[in-house]
Amino acid sequence: MKKITTIALLAVTFLAFSQQKNKTKQLSFSTKDKTVTVYTTAENTKLRLTQTDKLGFGTSKQPLETEISVFVEPKKTFQTFMGIGGAITDASAEVFAKLTKDKQQELINAYYDKEKGIGYSLLRTTIHSSDFSSGSYTYIEEGDKNLKTFNIDHDRHYRIPMLKEAIKTAGGKLLLYVSPWSPPAFMKSNGSMLKGGTLLPEYYQTWANYYTKFIKAYEKEGMPIWGLTVQNEPMATQTWESCVFTAEAERDFLKKFLGPTMKKEGLGDKKIVVWDHNRDLMNQRANVIFSDPEASKYAWGMGFHWYETWAGGTQMFDNVRKVHEAYPSKNLLFTEGCIEKFDTKKYQFWANGERYGISMINDFNNGTVGWTDWNILLDQNGGPNHVGNFCFAPIHADTNSGELIYTPSYYYIGHFSKFIRPDAKRVSTAVSRSSLLSTSFLNTDGKMVTVVMNQSDKEVTYNLIIASEKTVVVIPAHGIQSLVY
Repeated sequence: MKKITTIALLAVTFLAFSQQKNKTKQLSFSTKDKTVTVYTTAENTKLRLTQTDKLGFGTSKQPLETEISVFVEPKKTFQTFMGIGGAITDASAEVFAKLTKDKQQELINAYYDKEKGIGYSLLRTTIHSSDFSSGSYTYIEEGDKNLKTFNIDHDRHYRIPMLKEAIKTAGGKLLLYVSPWSPPAFMKSNGSMLKGGTLLPEYYQTWANYYTKFIKAYEKEGMPIWGLTVQNEPMATQTWESCVFTAEAERDFLKKFLGPTMKKEGLGDKKIVVWDHNRDLMNQRANVIFSDPEASKYAWGMGFHWYETWAGGTQMFDNVRKVHEAYPSKNLLFTEGCIEKFDTKKYQFWANGERYGISMINDFNNGTVGWTDWNILLDQNGGPNHVGNFCFAPIHADTNSGELIYTPSYYYIGHFSKFIRPDAKRVSTAVSRSSLLSTSFLNTDGKMVTVVMNQSDKEVTYNLIIASEKTVVVIPAHGIQSLVY
Protein backbone atom coordinates (compact mmCIF):
# COMPACT_ATOMS: atom_id res chain seq x y z
CA MET A 1 0.00 0.00 0.00
CA LYS A 2 2.86 2.35 0.92
CA LYS A 3 4.54 1.63 -2.43
CA ILE A 4 1.33 2.43 -4.36
CA THR A 5 0.87 5.66 -2.39
CA THR A 6 4.46 6.71 -3.15
CA ILE A 7 4.02 5.97 -6.88
CA ALA A 8 0.76 7.94 -6.91
CA LEU A 9 2.43 10.86 -5.13
CA LEU A 10 5.32 10.82 -7.63
CA ALA A 11 2.85 10.78 -10.52
CA VAL A 12 0.94 13.78 -9.12
CA THR A 13 4.22 15.63 -8.49
CA PHE A 14 5.40 14.89 -12.05
CA LEU A 15 2.06 16.05 -13.48
CA ALA A 16 2.20 19.26 -11.47
CA PHE A 17 5.79 19.84 -12.58
CA SER A 18 4.85 19.20 -16.22
CA GLN A 19 1.91 21.62 -16.01
CA GLN A 20 4.13 24.28 -14.43
CA LYS A 21 6.76 23.66 -17.10
CA ASN A 22 4.13 24.02 -19.85
CA LYS A 23 2.83 27.18 -18.23
CA THR A 24 6.33 28.63 -18.16
CA LYS A 25 6.87 27.52 -21.73
CA GLN A 26 3.70 29.32 -22.87
CA LEU A 27 4.96 32.56 -21.36
CA SER A 28 8.46 32.37 -22.85
CA PHE A 29 9.14 35.02 -25.47
CA SER A 30 11.87 35.63 -28.00
CA THR A 31 12.44 38.31 -30.64
CA LYS A 32 14.08 35.74 -32.94
CA ASP A 33 12.75 36.03 -36.51
CA LYS A 34 10.11 38.53 -35.37
CA THR A 35 9.15 41.81 -36.98
CA VAL A 36 7.53 44.77 -35.23
CA THR A 37 4.31 46.06 -36.79
CA VAL A 38 3.71 49.67 -35.74
CA TYR A 39 0.22 51.21 -35.57
CA THR A 40 0.02 54.98 -34.97
CA THR A 41 -2.51 57.67 -34.06
CA ALA A 42 -1.28 61.27 -33.83
CA GLU A 43 -2.52 64.82 -33.57
CA ASN A 44 -2.38 67.05 -36.68
CA THR A 45 -2.10 63.99 -38.94
CA LYS A 46 -4.54 61.63 -40.67
CA LEU A 47 -3.08 58.70 -38.73
CA ARG A 48 -5.81 56.84 -36.82
CA LEU A 49 -4.82 53.34 -35.73
CA THR A 50 -2.88 53.30 -39.00
CA GLN A 51 -0.12 50.79 -39.77
CA THR A 52 2.91 53.03 -40.22
CA ASP A 53 5.93 50.70 -40.11
CA LYS A 54 7.26 47.16 -40.13
CA LEU A 55 10.61 46.89 -38.40
CA GLY A 56 13.20 44.21 -37.68
CA PHE A 57 15.30 43.60 -34.58
CA GLY A 58 19.05 44.10 -34.47
CA THR A 59 21.71 43.76 -31.81
CA SER A 60 21.46 46.12 -28.86
CA LYS A 61 24.38 47.53 -26.94
CA GLN A 62 24.46 49.71 -23.84
CA PRO A 63 22.10 52.65 -24.57
CA LEU A 64 23.46 56.13 -24.02
CA GLU A 65 21.95 58.74 -21.73
CA THR A 66 21.35 60.89 -24.81
CA GLU A 67 19.13 58.20 -26.35
CA ILE A 68 15.49 57.63 -25.45
CA SER A 69 14.59 54.01 -24.80
CA VAL A 70 11.71 51.72 -23.87
CA PHE A 71 12.87 48.59 -22.01
CA VAL A 72 10.76 45.41 -22.05
CA GLU A 73 11.65 42.36 -19.92
CA PRO A 74 9.42 39.41 -20.99
CA LYS A 75 10.66 37.19 -18.15
CA LYS A 76 8.99 39.48 -15.59
CA THR A 77 5.21 39.12 -15.80
CA PHE A 78 2.42 40.45 -13.62
CA GLN A 79 -1.40 40.47 -13.61
CA THR A 80 -3.60 38.65 -16.11
CA PHE A 81 -5.54 41.01 -18.38
CA MET A 82 -9.33 40.74 -18.24
CA GLY A 83 -10.38 43.13 -20.98
CA ILE A 84 -11.38 46.64 -22.04
CA GLY A 85 -14.84 47.97 -22.78
CA GLY A 86 -17.53 50.53 -22.09
CA ALA A 87 -21.06 50.91 -20.76
CA ILE A 88 -24.28 50.42 -22.67
CA THR A 89 -26.56 52.76 -20.76
CA ASP A 90 -30.17 53.71 -21.48
CA ALA A 91 -28.77 56.87 -23.12
CA SER A 92 -26.51 54.86 -25.45
CA ALA A 93 -29.37 52.51 -26.36
CA GLU A 94 -31.89 55.31 -26.94
CA VAL A 95 -29.49 57.12 -29.31
CA PHE A 96 -28.62 53.82 -31.03
CA ALA A 97 -32.33 53.17 -31.73
CA LYS A 98 -32.52 56.47 -33.68
CA LEU A 99 -29.80 55.43 -36.15
CA THR A 100 -30.35 53.75 -39.50
CA LYS A 101 -29.63 50.01 -39.64
CA ASP A 102 -26.37 50.71 -41.52
CA LYS A 103 -25.18 53.18 -38.89
CA GLN A 104 -26.20 50.84 -36.09
CA GLN A 105 -24.07 48.12 -37.66
CA GLU A 106 -21.17 50.54 -38.12
CA LEU A 107 -21.33 51.55 -34.45
CA ILE A 108 -21.49 47.98 -33.14
CA ASN A 109 -18.66 46.88 -35.46
CA ALA A 110 -16.58 49.90 -34.44
CA TYR A 111 -16.58 48.73 -30.82
CA TYR A 112 -17.05 44.96 -30.79
CA ASP A 113 -15.58 43.57 -34.02
CA LYS A 114 -11.89 42.66 -33.59
CA GLU A 115 -11.10 43.18 -37.28
CA LYS A 116 -13.36 46.07 -38.33
CA GLY A 117 -13.23 47.80 -34.93
CA ILE A 118 -11.37 47.89 -31.63
CA GLY A 119 -12.53 44.59 -30.16
CA TYR A 120 -14.15 45.50 -26.84
CA SER A 121 -14.35 42.52 -24.46
CA LEU A 122 -15.87 44.13 -21.32
CA LEU A 123 -19.38 45.53 -20.90
CA ARG A 124 -21.04 47.40 -18.04
CA THR A 125 -24.72 48.23 -17.70
CA THR A 126 -26.97 49.74 -15.04
CA ILE A 127 -29.50 48.17 -12.66
CA HIS A 128 -32.54 50.36 -13.56
CA SER A 129 -31.93 54.09 -14.18
CA SER A 130 -28.89 56.34 -13.89
CA ASP A 131 -28.47 59.98 -14.90
CA PHE A 132 -27.88 58.70 -18.43
CA SER A 133 -31.51 57.64 -18.82
CA SER A 134 -34.38 59.79 -20.12
CA GLY A 135 -35.97 59.61 -16.67
CA SER A 136 -35.85 57.79 -13.33
CA TYR A 137 -37.44 54.34 -13.10
CA THR A 138 -37.18 51.02 -11.25
CA TYR A 139 -38.29 47.45 -12.01
CA ILE A 140 -41.04 47.41 -9.34
CA GLU A 141 -44.07 49.41 -8.31
CA GLU A 142 -43.17 51.96 -5.63
CA GLY A 143 -43.59 50.47 -2.17
CA ASP A 144 -43.42 46.83 -3.30
CA LYS A 145 -41.30 45.51 -0.43
CA ASN A 146 -41.75 41.88 -1.50
CA LEU A 147 -40.70 42.61 -5.13
CA LYS A 148 -43.82 40.86 -6.47
CA THR A 149 -44.10 43.33 -9.37
CA PHE A 150 -40.45 42.95 -10.45
CA ASN A 151 -39.93 42.89 -14.24
CA ILE A 152 -37.40 44.23 -16.73
CA ASP A 153 -39.90 45.19 -19.47
CA HIS A 154 -38.51 48.74 -19.51
CA ASP A 155 -35.14 47.45 -20.77
CA ARG A 156 -36.65 45.40 -23.59
CA HIS A 157 -37.37 48.51 -25.66
CA TYR A 158 -33.84 49.78 -26.20
CA ARG A 159 -31.17 48.46 -23.87
CA ILE A 160 -31.53 44.68 -24.16
CA PRO A 161 -31.62 44.66 -28.01
CA MET A 162 -28.40 46.74 -28.10
CA LEU A 163 -26.71 44.54 -25.48
CA LYS A 164 -27.56 41.46 -27.53
CA GLU A 165 -26.15 43.01 -30.72
CA ALA A 166 -22.91 43.84 -28.91
CA ILE A 167 -22.59 40.30 -27.52
CA LYS A 168 -23.30 38.75 -30.93
CA THR A 169 -20.73 40.95 -32.70
CA ALA A 170 -18.10 40.15 -30.04
CA GLY A 171 -18.39 36.48 -30.99
CA GLY A 172 -21.19 35.50 -28.63
CA LYS A 173 -19.31 36.30 -25.46
CA LEU A 174 -18.76 39.53 -23.52
CA LEU A 175 -17.80 39.86 -19.89
CA LEU A 176 -20.88 41.72 -18.61
CA TYR A 177 -21.18 43.33 -15.18
CA VAL A 178 -23.89 45.48 -13.62
CA SER A 179 -24.11 48.45 -11.23
CA PRO A 180 -26.95 50.19 -9.34
CA TRP A 181 -27.10 53.98 -8.94
CA SER A 182 -29.84 54.03 -6.30
CA PRO A 183 -32.38 51.79 -4.59
CA PRO A 184 -36.07 52.68 -5.16
CA ALA A 185 -37.16 55.85 -3.34
CA PHE A 186 -39.21 54.11 -0.61
CA MET A 187 -36.12 52.17 0.52
CA LYS A 188 -34.11 55.34 1.21
CA SER A 189 -33.72 57.83 4.05
CA ASN A 190 -34.51 60.84 1.85
CA GLY A 191 -37.50 59.25 0.07
CA SER A 192 -35.95 59.96 -3.35
CA MET A 193 -33.77 58.10 -5.86
CA LEU A 194 -31.92 61.39 -6.40
CA LYS A 195 -29.63 63.49 -4.22
CA GLY A 196 -27.93 60.86 -2.09
CA GLY A 197 -29.64 59.58 1.01
CA THR A 198 -28.91 56.16 2.50
CA LEU A 199 -30.46 52.71 2.30
CA LEU A 200 -32.80 52.23 5.28
CA PRO A 201 -31.75 49.25 7.45
CA GLU A 202 -35.18 47.62 7.17
CA TYR A 203 -34.66 47.32 3.39
CA TYR A 204 -31.16 45.83 3.38
CA GLN A 205 -32.52 42.34 2.64
CA THR A 206 -35.07 43.58 0.10
CA TRP A 207 -32.35 45.47 -1.78
CA ALA A 208 -30.05 42.42 -1.73
CA ASN A 209 -32.90 40.36 -3.21
CA TYR A 210 -33.36 43.00 -5.93
CA TYR A 211 -29.83 42.39 -7.30
CA THR A 212 -30.46 38.65 -7.57
CA LYS A 213 -33.79 39.15 -9.34
CA PHE A 214 -32.12 41.48 -11.85
CA ILE A 215 -29.26 39.09 -12.56
CA LYS A 216 -31.59 36.12 -13.01
CA ALA A 217 -33.90 38.13 -15.29
CA TYR A 218 -31.00 39.20 -17.53
CA GLU A 219 -29.55 35.71 -17.63
CA LYS A 220 -32.97 34.34 -18.64
CA GLU A 221 -32.69 36.69 -21.63
CA GLY A 222 -29.47 34.90 -22.63
CA MET A 223 -27.05 37.50 -21.24
CA PRO A 224 -24.72 35.88 -18.68
CA ILE A 225 -23.69 38.24 -15.87
CA TRP A 226 -20.04 37.99 -14.77
CA GLY A 227 -20.39 40.20 -11.73
CA LEU A 228 -21.74 43.32 -10.07
CA THR A 229 -20.62 46.37 -8.15
CA VAL A 230 -22.30 47.07 -4.81
CA GLN A 231 -23.08 50.75 -5.46
CA ASN A 232 -21.99 53.29 -8.04
CA GLU A 233 -20.08 56.16 -6.39
CA PRO A 234 -21.14 55.45 -2.79
CA MET A 235 -19.65 58.66 -1.34
CA ALA A 236 -21.29 61.10 -3.79
CA THR A 237 -24.51 63.01 -3.17
CA GLN A 238 -25.42 63.73 -6.78
CA THR A 239 -28.34 65.62 -8.32
CA TRP A 240 -29.12 62.33 -10.08
CA GLU A 241 -29.64 58.74 -8.82
CA SER A 242 -27.24 58.24 -5.92
CA CYS A 243 -27.00 56.52 -2.54
CA VAL A 244 -24.38 57.00 0.16
CA PHE A 245 -22.65 54.03 1.81
CA THR A 246 -19.84 54.67 4.27
CA ALA A 247 -17.06 52.09 4.20
CA GLU A 248 -18.56 50.42 7.28
CA ALA A 249 -22.06 50.42 5.78
CA GLU A 250 -20.86 48.85 2.53
CA ARG A 251 -18.83 46.28 4.50
CA ASP A 252 -21.83 45.28 6.61
CA PHE A 253 -24.28 45.22 3.69
CA LEU A 254 -21.85 42.98 1.77
CA LYS A 255 -21.11 40.50 4.56
CA LYS A 256 -24.57 40.28 6.17
CA PHE A 257 -26.90 40.66 3.19
CA LEU A 258 -25.59 40.86 -0.38
CA GLY A 259 -22.87 38.19 -0.15
CA PRO A 260 -24.98 35.57 1.68
CA THR A 261 -28.05 36.31 -0.50
CA MET A 262 -26.08 35.86 -3.74
CA LYS A 263 -24.78 32.54 -2.42
CA LYS A 264 -28.21 31.39 -1.22
CA GLU A 265 -29.76 32.22 -4.61
CA GLY A 266 -27.19 30.12 -6.48
CA LEU A 267 -25.24 33.18 -7.66
CA GLY A 268 -22.18 32.68 -5.48
CA ASP A 269 -19.96 32.49 -8.57
CA LYS A 270 -20.72 36.11 -9.53
CA LYS A 271 -17.86 38.49 -8.78
CA ILE A 272 -18.72 41.25 -6.31
CA VAL A 273 -16.78 44.51 -6.76
CA VAL A 274 -16.67 47.08 -3.95
CA TRP A 275 -16.15 50.87 -3.95
CA ASP A 276 -16.81 51.75 -7.63
CA HIS A 277 -15.79 55.37 -6.97
CA ASN A 278 -12.75 57.64 -7.34
CA ARG A 279 -9.12 56.87 -6.55
CA ASP A 280 -8.95 59.46 -3.74
CA LEU A 281 -10.67 57.40 -1.01
CA MET A 282 -10.07 53.90 -2.40
CA ASN A 283 -7.35 53.01 0.14
CA GLN A 284 -9.57 53.67 3.15
CA ARG A 285 -12.39 51.64 1.60
CA ALA A 286 -9.98 48.77 0.90
CA ASN A 287 -8.69 48.86 4.48
CA VAL A 288 -12.17 48.68 6.01
CA ILE A 289 -13.62 45.97 3.74
CA PHE A 290 -10.62 43.78 2.89
CA SER A 291 -9.39 43.73 6.50
CA ASP A 292 -12.68 42.16 7.58
CA PRO A 293 -12.45 38.40 6.78
CA GLU A 294 -16.23 37.92 6.64
CA ALA A 295 -16.74 40.80 4.19
CA SER A 296 -13.53 40.17 2.27
CA LYS A 297 -14.48 36.60 1.36
CA TYR A 298 -17.34 37.94 -0.77
CA ALA A 299 -15.28 40.66 -2.50
CA TRP A 300 -13.55 39.73 -5.75
CA GLY A 301 -11.91 43.13 -5.80
CA MET A 302 -12.30 46.88 -6.06
CA GLY A 303 -13.64 49.12 -8.82
CA PHE A 304 -12.54 52.72 -9.27
CA HIS A 305 -13.20 55.87 -11.35
CA TRP A 306 -11.01 58.80 -12.41
CA TYR A 307 -13.09 61.83 -11.34
CA GLU A 308 -10.96 62.73 -8.31
CA THR A 309 -9.77 65.61 -10.53
CA TRP A 310 -13.03 67.47 -9.60
CA ALA A 311 -11.10 68.92 -6.64
CA GLY A 312 -8.50 70.51 -8.93
CA GLY A 313 -5.70 67.97 -8.63
CA THR A 314 -4.38 65.32 -11.01
CA GLN A 315 -5.30 61.63 -11.29
CA MET A 316 -4.05 59.77 -8.20
CA PHE A 317 -2.47 56.70 -9.78
CA ASP A 318 -0.33 55.92 -6.73
CA ASN A 319 -3.43 55.05 -4.73
CA VAL A 320 -4.15 52.22 -7.17
CA ARG A 321 -0.63 50.86 -6.67
CA LYS A 322 -0.92 51.13 -2.90
CA VAL A 323 -4.15 49.10 -2.80
CA HIS A 324 -2.51 46.52 -5.07
CA GLU A 325 0.53 46.32 -2.77
CA ALA A 326 -1.55 46.08 0.40
CA TYR A 327 -4.08 43.54 -0.92
CA PRO A 328 -2.38 41.63 -3.78
CA SER A 329 -5.01 38.86 -3.76
CA LYS A 330 -7.75 41.37 -4.64
CA ASN A 331 -8.38 42.48 -8.21
CA LEU A 332 -8.51 46.08 -9.41
CA LEU A 333 -10.97 47.07 -12.13
CA PHE A 334 -11.40 50.53 -13.64
CA THR A 335 -15.19 50.76 -13.78
CA GLU A 336 -15.89 54.24 -15.17
CA GLY A 337 -14.34 57.29 -16.77
CA CYS A 338 -15.52 59.89 -19.25
CA ILE A 339 -14.72 63.45 -20.29
CA GLU A 340 -17.09 65.73 -18.41
CA LYS A 341 -18.76 68.99 -19.50
CA PHE A 342 -19.80 68.32 -23.08
CA ASP A 343 -18.93 70.98 -25.66
CA THR A 344 -19.46 70.45 -29.41
CA LYS A 345 -16.38 72.57 -30.13
CA LYS A 346 -14.24 69.95 -28.39
CA TYR A 347 -15.18 66.81 -30.33
CA GLN A 348 -11.60 66.63 -31.64
CA PHE A 349 -9.87 68.11 -28.58
CA TRP A 350 -6.71 65.99 -28.47
CA ALA A 351 -6.11 66.22 -24.71
CA ASN A 352 -9.34 64.26 -24.18
CA GLY A 353 -7.84 61.25 -25.92
CA GLU A 354 -4.54 61.68 -24.09
CA ARG A 355 -6.36 61.58 -20.77
CA TYR A 356 -7.44 58.05 -21.66
CA GLY A 357 -3.94 56.99 -22.69
CA ILE A 358 -2.32 58.39 -19.54
CA SER A 359 -4.88 56.74 -17.28
CA MET A 360 -4.85 53.35 -18.99
CA ILE A 361 -1.05 53.02 -19.03
CA ASN A 362 -0.71 54.09 -15.39
CA ASP A 363 -3.63 51.97 -14.18
CA PHE A 364 -2.35 48.84 -15.92
CA ASN A 365 1.21 49.42 -14.69
CA ASN A 366 -0.19 49.69 -11.15
CA GLY A 367 -1.92 46.29 -11.28
CA THR A 368 -5.36 46.94 -12.82
CA VAL A 369 -6.78 43.90 -14.66
CA GLY A 370 -9.53 45.57 -16.73
CA TRP A 371 -10.65 49.01 -17.87
CA THR A 372 -14.21 50.19 -18.59
CA ASP A 373 -15.18 53.47 -20.23
CA TRP A 374 -18.58 55.06 -19.54
CA ASN A 375 -21.26 55.58 -22.28
CA ILE A 376 -20.21 54.04 -25.59
CA LEU A 377 -22.56 56.36 -27.50
CA LEU A 378 -24.21 59.73 -26.84
CA ASP A 379 -26.03 62.25 -29.05
CA GLN A 380 -24.94 65.68 -30.34
CA ASN A 381 -25.86 67.22 -26.98
CA GLY A 382 -23.83 64.79 -24.86
CA GLY A 383 -27.00 63.03 -23.70
CA PRO A 384 -29.76 62.14 -23.20
CA ASN A 385 -29.37 62.84 -19.48
CA HIS A 386 -32.38 63.64 -17.31
CA VAL A 387 -30.52 66.07 -15.01
CA GLY A 388 -28.42 67.88 -17.62
CA ASN A 389 -25.13 66.17 -16.73
CA PHE A 390 -23.97 66.10 -20.37
CA CYS A 391 -20.65 64.41 -21.14
CA PHE A 392 -18.47 63.10 -23.96
CA ALA A 393 -18.43 59.56 -25.33
CA PRO A 394 -15.74 58.13 -27.65
CA ILE A 395 -18.38 58.15 -30.42
CA HIS A 396 -21.29 60.57 -30.76
CA ALA A 397 -24.24 60.38 -33.11
CA ASP A 398 -25.75 63.49 -34.64
CA THR A 399 -29.38 62.40 -34.60
CA ASN A 400 -30.28 65.19 -37.05
CA SER A 401 -27.86 64.13 -39.79
CA GLY A 402 -27.56 60.47 -38.75
CA GLU A 403 -23.76 60.67 -38.83
CA LEU A 404 -21.33 59.16 -36.32
CA ILE A 405 -18.56 61.36 -34.90
CA TYR A 406 -15.38 59.55 -33.79
CA THR A 407 -13.34 61.41 -31.17
CA PRO A 408 -9.62 60.99 -30.32
CA SER A 409 -10.68 59.02 -27.21
CA TYR A 410 -11.99 56.20 -29.42
CA TYR A 411 -8.61 55.75 -31.08
CA TYR A 412 -6.60 56.03 -27.85
CA ILE A 413 -8.71 53.29 -26.23
CA GLY A 414 -8.38 51.24 -29.41
CA HIS A 415 -4.59 51.18 -29.16
CA PHE A 416 -5.09 48.93 -26.13
CA SER A 417 -8.36 47.05 -26.75
CA LYS A 418 -7.68 46.07 -30.38
CA PHE A 419 -4.30 44.48 -29.72
CA ILE A 420 -4.23 43.34 -26.07
CA ARG A 421 -6.57 40.39 -25.70
CA PRO A 422 -8.16 38.75 -22.63
CA ASP A 423 -5.82 36.46 -20.64
CA ALA A 424 -2.70 38.36 -21.77
CA LYS A 425 -0.02 38.86 -19.10
CA ARG A 426 1.41 42.27 -18.31
CA VAL A 427 5.15 42.41 -18.87
CA SER A 428 7.77 44.59 -17.16
CA THR A 429 8.21 47.81 -19.18
CA ALA A 430 10.03 51.07 -18.39
CA VAL A 431 10.95 54.26 -20.24
CA SER A 432 14.08 56.42 -19.96
CA ARG A 433 12.35 59.78 -20.52
CA SER A 434 9.23 61.31 -18.98
CA SER A 435 7.99 62.44 -22.40
CA LEU A 436 7.03 58.81 -23.07
CA LEU A 437 4.66 56.45 -21.25
CA SER A 438 4.55 52.72 -21.96
CA THR A 439 3.05 49.37 -20.97
CA SER A 440 3.36 45.87 -22.48
CA PHE A 441 1.29 42.70 -22.53
CA LEU A 442 2.06 39.21 -23.85
CA ASN A 443 -0.98 37.68 -25.54
CA THR A 444 -1.77 33.97 -25.30
CA ASP A 445 -0.90 33.56 -29.01
CA GLY A 446 2.71 34.55 -28.20
CA LYS A 447 2.49 38.09 -29.61
CA MET A 448 3.81 40.93 -27.49
CA VAL A 449 2.04 44.32 -27.56
CA THR A 450 3.90 47.40 -26.35
CA VAL A 451 1.89 50.63 -26.22
CA VAL A 452 3.96 53.82 -26.30
CA MET A 453 2.55 57.31 -25.85
CA ASN A 454 4.35 60.56 -26.64
CA GLN A 455 3.06 63.42 -24.48
CA SER A 456 5.48 66.00 -25.91
CA ASP A 457 5.16 68.60 -28.68
CA LYS A 458 8.08 67.03 -30.58
CA GLU A 459 8.58 63.91 -32.66
CA VAL A 460 10.60 61.35 -30.68
CA THR A 461 12.97 58.65 -31.93
CA TYR A 462 13.30 55.83 -29.39
CA ASN A 463 14.84 52.42 -28.96
CA LEU A 464 12.65 49.42 -28.18
CA ILE A 465 15.04 47.15 -26.27
CA ILE A 466 14.29 43.53 -25.36
CA ALA A 467 17.29 41.71 -23.80
CA SER A 468 20.15 42.01 -26.33
CA GLU A 469 17.88 43.00 -29.24
CA LYS A 470 16.52 46.36 -30.31
CA THR A 471 14.67 48.24 -32.98
CA VAL A 472 14.39 51.99 -33.52
CA VAL A 473 10.96 53.63 -33.76
CA VAL A 474 9.79 57.16 -34.54
CA ILE A 475 6.63 58.45 -32.82
CA PRO A 476 5.01 61.77 -33.84
CA ALA A 477 4.31 64.58 -31.38
CA HIS A 478 1.20 63.89 -29.28
CA GLY A 479 1.00 60.40 -30.72
CA ILE A 480 0.26 56.91 -29.46
CA GLN A 481 1.58 53.66 -30.95
CA SER A 482 0.88 49.96 -30.57
CA LEU A 483 3.92 47.85 -31.39
CA VAL A 484 2.94 44.24 -32.13
CA TYR A 485 5.76 41.68 -32.35
